[in-house]
Amino acid sequence: MIETPEPIRLYPSEFRDRIYHFYQANRRDLPWRETREPYRILVSEFMLQQTQVARVLEKYDGFITRFPDFAALHAAPVEDLLREWQGLGYNRRALALKRTASLIMTGWSGVLPDDEEALLSFPGIGKATAAAIRAFAFEKPSVLLETNIRRVFIHCFFHDRTVVKDEEILPLVEETLDRENPRDWYYALMDYGAYLGRTKENPNRRSRHYKKQSPFEGSVRQVRGKILSILVKHGTLTIEELCRETGLSQDQVNPVLSVLAKEGFIALDRDMVKIT
Repeated sequence: MIETPEPIRLYPSEFRDRIYHFYQANRRDLPWRETREPYRILVSEFMLQQTQVARVLEKYDGFITRFPDFAALHAAPVEDLLREWQGLGYNRRALALKRTASLIMTGWSGVLPDDEEALLSFPGIGKATAAAIRAFAFEKPSVLLETNIRRVFIHCFFHDRTVVKDEEILPLVEETLDRENPRDWYYALMDYGAYLGRTKENPNRRSRHYKKQSPFEGSVRQVRGKILSILVKHGTLTIEELCRETGLSQDQVNPVLSVLAKEGFIALDRDMVKIT
């Protein structure tokens, strides 16, 4: 392992040199880095939201094979989409991804725009995802701040601080940005950030915006996932059958079903439940 940047204030060019030096010897080979196809990069960015790279690696190639482009995803039944998404969690992302594909097919002639304002108009795309898509698919020098990049800047520039705001980090991200090659630059930052996450006490704990994820076991998120997984497997079920399959009471299941119906995941017809 190459010696990594020390936590000290560096000039932008020095900082870039040290990060690139690390990257040359420690670059991660990931399938979404081997393409410049906007659709494939969009899919990877949705998958990577709140999900570890190792888990995305297990699902990405199969998803792309099943839904190779915007048209295929737009036309896909929600049930098929959720079947391919299983194991990634946060199923709202899958539905937002499909809705985005539909909007691109119906409003953008099947072509993903590279404009930030347009990207932000799609469901499931916030500032970080829009910046990542612009950098990785279109080589635009966007200002990108996500978990691994935040970790790098806190470690390297705020080593003596206990609370760091994103507003303090963003000017440094812009100042040090390799505008000629934003794609590789952000990949390099992310790889160094991932290294820090494995080898150091997590610098992101010093972020003003750090939130520890609530336990999954017994959470509403777990109930949602269990219900959707069972419906994908069995198709239409009565609420009573669904309760039996999940091992949960109607008092636990009914509120979740109401939310899933409002979000567009399921259809409720009296006591029958199915994926939309």
